[in-house]
Amino acid sequence: MSNSQDTVRPRSKSEMNMSKHTGVQASETVLILQGGGSLGAYECGVYKSLHKRKIKFDIVAGTSIGAINATIITCAKNDPIKDLESFWLDLADSVTPPNLPYNMRSRFSAMYSAVFGNPNAFFPKWFLPSADYFFPFLWPYLYDKTPLMNTLNKYVDFKKLREPNSPRLIVTSTDIENARPSIFDSMYDDITADHVLASAGYPFYGISWTRINGRYLWDGTLLNNTPLREVIDASPKHNKKVYLVDLFPHEQHDLPRNMVEVWHRARDITHVDKILYTLHMSKMINRQLGLIRNMYEILDKSSLDENSRTKFSNIQKEYHEIAQERGAIIDQIVRIQRKEDSHFLFEDADFSITTIKNLMEQGERDTILALSEI
Repeated sequence: MSNSQDTVRPRSKSEMNMSKHTGVQASETVLILQGGGSLGAYECGVYKSLHKRKIKFDIVAGTSIGAINATIITCAKNDPIKDLESFWLDLADSVTPPNLPYNMRSRFSAMYSAVFGNPNAFFPKWFLPSADYFFPFLWPYLYDKTPLMNTLNKYVDFKKLREPNSPRLIVTSTDIENARPSIFDSMYDDITADHVLASAGYPFYGISWTRINGRYLWDGTLLNNTPLREVIDASPKHNKKVYLVDLFPHEQHDLPRNMVEVWHRARDITHVDKILYTLHMSKMINRQLGLIRNMYEILDKSSLDENSRTKFSNIQKEYHEIAQERGAIIDQIVRIQRKEDSHFLFEDADFSITTIKNLMEQGERDTILALSEI
């Protein structure tokens, strides 16, 4: 089987019976978008290919830049494809010479972004007057996200999330004070630009946190760069077909040659998805519930005294509560995986126009290939 698709075993008879008896409803189609800075342009290309094939999503979930992409997809002011592409062209750096070789271009662009920021995404604190300007060791952040909020609001209309046919939007962030995930779901929350930007405050790059309702929130990637578990928890009654975008390569066969390459590979490993355990636990729980269901059917047909019948009734209620929470399964996962020929630690800070366009084109090509292998 191709590595673009996870092996998902056929549903057993007990699992199909569970769908009838535990409230599990029709399958949902889900798009999961990871965080990864400028690599998010790859996700733009992926969505363009999926949209061309008329694949519609019930849920779009993301963290960090993936949350921003997810927001434009779910509530773009105009056409989501055109708005998403225009958003990325707005973020593109036009200062870096476009014809430089990749290794030179990516380093030049990353360094330019680090010093001068990005006028449509983040602005360096050293260009802003403040009371603590001459005491940088007291600064809690290096870059302000206000330009990114302005750019996001240029392309999205959050009121559209309340429309009946709008996909459900789920974005994740991290609570600084208790190290727990803070999840915003358009089904329950009135999501604004603040909620989305809370998911994109990456402290290791000096991006500021966001304060919402007395909570201080950082980037969702600190806890989980692939919010599949959050989607399962948010929608436990529906089986799922999942399209998952991998921005960071799982495999790298050439070993790092120096400390910079060591940090690069360690960063990739930290950010790759950790969903195999989630899938394993989902399948195990479902199988166990199936066995309990079979035992229940046997006991239900047996002659029980009144005391045993009362105990059985209580067990039945508890079983149904658990089945409602964990009864659904993941039918299929389709992976679209970004590959790289050159390893650069700050590739996710390369906003050069050439790189942004190349990433979008690569995302389109890889998606076509992944879909052809299903």
